[in-house]
Amino acid sequence: MDHSHVDHQEYEPVRHNKHGEHQENQHETQDHTTHKDPEHEGHHDHHAMMVKDFKRRFFVSLIIMVPILLLSPMIQMFLGVDWRFSADSYILFALSTILFIYGGKPFITGAKDELKEKSPAMMTLIALAITVAYVYSTLTVFVLKGNDFFWELATLIVIMLLGHWIEMKSVMGASKALGELIKLMPEEAHLIKDNGETIEIPVKQLKAGDAVLVKPGEKIPIDGLVYDGKSEVNESMITGESVPVEKENGNEIIGGSINGEGILKFKVTRVGDDTFLSQVIRFVREAQDSKSSTQKLADVAAKWLFYIAVIAGTITFASWIFIGKDLSFAIERAVTVIIISCPHALGLATPLVNAVSTSIGAKRGLLIRDRTAFENARKLNAVVFDKTGTLTKGEFGITDIHEIGISRDELLSIAYSVESNSEHPIARGIVKEGKKLNLKMKEVKNYQNLPGKGLKATIEEREVMVVSPGYMRSEKIAFDEKHYEKLAQEGKTVIFVLERNLLLGYIALSDIIRETAKEAIDTLKTMHVGSIMLSGDNQRVASYVGNILNMDKVIAEVLPQEKAFKIDELQKEGKIVAMTGDGVNDAPSLAKADLGIAMSAGTDVAIETADVILVRSDPLDVVTILKLSKATYKKMIQNLIWATGYNIIALPLAAGVLYNQGIVISPALGAALMSLSTVIVSINARLLKID
Repeated sequence: MDHSHVDHQEYEPVRHNKHGEHQENQHETQDHTTHKDPEHEGHHDHHAMMVKDFKRRFFVSLIIMVPILLLSPMIQMFLGVDWRFSADSYILFALSTILFIYGGKPFITGAKDELKEKSPAMMTLIALAITVAYVYSTLTVFVLKGNDFFWELATLIVIMLLGHWIEMKSVMGASKALGELIKLMPEEAHLIKDNGETIEIPVKQLKAGDAVLVKPGEKIPIDGLVYDGKSEVNESMITGESVPVEKENGNEIIGGSINGEGILKFKVTRVGDDTFLSQVIRFVREAQDSKSSTQKLADVAAKWLFYIAVIAGTITFASWIFIGKDLSFAIERAVTVIIISCPHALGLATPLVNAVSTSIGAKRGLLIRDRTAFENARKLNAVVFDKTGTLTKGEFGITDIHEIGISRDELLSIAYSVESNSEHPIARGIVKEGKKLNLKMKEVKNYQNLPGKGLKATIEEREVMVVSPGYMRSEKIAFDEKHYEKLAQEGKTVIFVLERNLLLGYIALSDIIRETAKEAIDTLKTMHVGSIMLSGDNQRVASYVGNILNMDKVIAEVLPQEKAFKIDELQKEGKIVAMTGDGVNDAPSLAKADLGIAMSAGTDVAIETADVILVRSDPLDVVTILKLSKATYKKMIQNLIWATGYNIIALPLAAGVLYNQGIVISPALGAALMSLSTVIVSINARLLKID
């Protein structure tokens, strides 16, 4: 049907041999893609090995620590026993040396790496503290007179190993979302050969254009386009959509989602790094690796804290020597200051929160691409929405039906049968409704397209037409002009169904408003965030949709290239603006806005100008972005306050300012407090959640 009256990757083809059969050997020899991510798997395996290494070193060091404690004069005095014997100091030295070399190795190695990169930090401080304690204690055995620090050295190393082990487990837990995504991909796929035979091959050998069979309950192995079959597919682990999505001929399916009870046949559309899941994994990793402005500030503070710790330790040592305290006491205070000042908690305060928030976002179908823009989303006071494809679905649906002299189903059935031959958006809306209602498809004969007017056909020996208002007026066929004008004012398109110029009824259609759009706008109002529609559609249609959604402002008849100027005008009014669009003609305005939010339109997430991508194309996810941004920032501030506040209080105590009041922190207690602060920061980050 001609609805002209309405206002409104290229892939390698499948190669065949001379008999037309699929080149099976290509699948055996060519490794076009892999669904496992070697980079992430390598990183994850390395991290897991480090966790195991710290765990092993902790338990071995713990065993060595026991005899060191029992042989230490200070511990024996505390227990009220005397287990001293000749050469016990040499055994104590030997055990401590083993512990220093084995248990202290990660810190010594880490310090070397930090110094090599000219960025001394936590590992350098720990290495400095344990080295000073070890060297001084060794000198007391062979050269100097005084008390050794072997038991403090042992407890210091053991506590530091325990703290690192717990902290690294927390980091792994925060980043495990990537691992979960990678595990979604099956290893095998059912390839349909040209002769109809089905064979099992590794998923990594599939190529674009291959035909694949998915059985009930199986995971879909790769992205594709359904050409046969019907089923409901669970995409919850990928898009966050909890309700299974119906898939049939012409629908896209995502690799990693789970097929329901039907059988599907599809053609592979994306392989390798182009698959939806691969792109999601890349975005999640980039978001976790990128730094927000708050994190950059914390990194600078952590760097300065190293120098503060060294200076404070030196001043502490010099002060106690000047006062007249013995060398061992001065060294003990200096070591405690250095240990307790380690900037580990400060260094972890924001990266862990970022990792957790990125994982939460990915599970809910939010792909964060720019952390600074995402962090600033908490300040937004205006969200601009494109209309078509954002607040609406970008597809026509039936809104009103008025039948005259026949039943509603009969009227729809005639329109459904005639329009089934057209690919126009209006026709697709009617056909979709016909299928939804299971209407009978009537046999159509003598099909004719009337340019600018409509369609004509013969159905069951009846000459019928589906036409525009223009045809009705040109042929002077009477219809309810008042009702038509009301529908037109609401932005609806009206088509008329005739039999030999006798009006059987009319059907109104409009772009379908997304189910969650109203809830999204209402929720933004409760958050004191304004909602603005920016549309290229005419004022009448845009205002109608804006009124239904109760939006604060509607700006209509804006050309794509003018949208960025409108965003700029809002920003000059002092507004902090988010722009939400489909990422196609909205690219300049997405880039101009303080936060660019793109609807991904299914499996296309390669939207370069967006700061955040909504996989589900759900307006309510805009609200989720704001909530997640606020919750993330709140957690960051909590962690930063704890990390800095802990240092402000603990550092003077470690230096011994309350020594005369009997309050002294030992190096071991300092290590315990430092490790505890790191664990608290890690646990607090893991507690991040949104409604």
